[in-house]
Amino acid sequence: MKVIVDFDRIHGKRDPMIYGHFIEHFHRQVYEGIFDPGNKLSDKDGFRTDVIEALKKIKTPILRWPGGCFVSSYDWKNGVGKNRPAVFDKAWRVEEPNTFGTDEFIAFCKKVGCEPYICTNAGTGTAEEMSDWVEYCNLIDQGIHAKHRIENGNTEPFDVAYWSIGNENYGSWEIGAKSALEWGRLVNESAKMMLRVDPNLELSAAALNDLDWNIELLKQSGERLKWISIHEYWDKLAQENDLADYEQTMVFTNYLDDQVQIVRGLLQAMKLDGKIRISYDEWNLRGWHHPNVHTVEQGKNPESYLAPRDLNDDNSQYTMADAVFSACFLNMCLKNCDIIGMANFAPVVNTRGCIFTHKDGLVLRSTYFVFELFANQLEEIVLDALIKNELQMDVISKKGKTETVSTIDVVATRDENNNASLAIVNKDPQKSHSVEVVFRGGTIPRQYQLFSVIGDSPDAYNDVDHTGVGIKESSLEQYSEAKGITVPPHSVNIIKFYK
Repeated sequence: MKVIVDFDRIHGKRDPMIYGHFIEHFHRQVYEGIFDPGNKLSDKDGFRTDVIEALKKIKTPILRWPGGCFVSSYDWKNGVGKNRPAVFDKAWRVEEPNTFGTDEFIAFCKKVGCEPYICTNAGTGTAEEMSDWVEYCNLIDQGIHAKHRIENGNTEPFDVAYWSIGNENYGSWEIGAKSALEWGRLVNESAKMMLRVDPNLELSAAALNDLDWNIELLKQSGERLKWISIHEYWDKLAQENDLADYEQTMVFTNYLDDQVQIVRGLLQAMKLDGKIRISYDEWNLRGWHHPNVHTVEQGKNPESYLAPRDLNDDNSQYTMADAVFSACFLNMCLKNCDIIGMANFAPVVNTRGCIFTHKDGLVLRSTYFVFELFANQLEEIVLDALIKNELQMDVISKKGKTETVSTIDVVATRDENNNASLAIVNKDPQKSHSVEVVFRGGTIPRQYQLFSVIGDSPDAYNDVDHTGVGIKESSLEQYSEAKGITVPPHSVNIIKFYK
């Protein structure tokens, strides 16, 4: 297989916010995840210092909170100030203590060094409640809510720029689900009030793979939006924790940009391309396992709806399949960098996250190392690479159907000085492959170095006292156009070239 990299064929510039993350009040993501007062690894404010350092290492650019489905019955005012009543969360059917709220979220983002991204309650909430939240966060001292923030010890405004109006309010599972007509009107009125508090906001609202929904949303509120939000979990596991195996997972990579292309076409048709970008603000290969909650028939006892959530934290489930898929997703974002400006891996800690916490430390799952490579080793300018002699393989999908999948997935990048880095994903579960890289339009590199996320099998994983996945760095090697670069099986690779 040959990859022709022309330094002059610029596809666009990557927005680092595609390496963003998400955290929700679900199971152990917030409590015992990022916020664990009393733990020996937590700081004086209750935040896990090991989690903070891990997020810094992958240059986390933005963090979305507090949901997710949780937000659609969340009253943000219960989570600020001294009087914080514990309430029953109807989204996940647990008691929410409200000890982690807006002030704690902002403080955590500051410690990580990332932008806060707040998702508002468009289920039971109102446009006024959403705009009140903006007042609390962004006004200097006007009105009761900014004054309340000051009373709570934060004299300076938080200046939260990124806000999502609601979550998956198109879905029957969401508290406060809306029709397309209702949604378009609520988003427009909410955006109107929020922007009157702070006209510098960048607002997003949920889109769906449905033309009527999207057209109504954009027709009513498109002029006030900067983002349109897409969510996707390809291996849907809400009711049954029956995970796709490695080869079944590779089939999902055939469908990574399906929703993107539909939304792209719609934005072009409505002359909103260039004004509104896609925020893939919830994504993961694996859907979260939470049976008997988002169903008509509810679980009657904790064993039927609470205990199964612990299965999400079985670290042996997160293998090279997750790493390879996640790298292919990020490659897809880079290939669509003209329209995808943000993506938020859901979640970042525990459940299906790339970080697992326990009382004595962390487990970095396979997906963590993908973010480490992409955030630290790829360059900003995305090139339009030409692939010749493409390799393909036949695999069997989770539905039992044989499908043809590209074996190698490639994205080429460079910096302003024509220093090149390539992301090359080898989906083949068993075989190494040689990739011939040819450069045009600039100085031909003399050396290269290979950084690989690898495991000793497609099912390799990390756990407490078990390390099966990590990053391997090669030594510098001489580059020659006639010499192919070999990438290991089931691997994620960044190749850095040096002049």
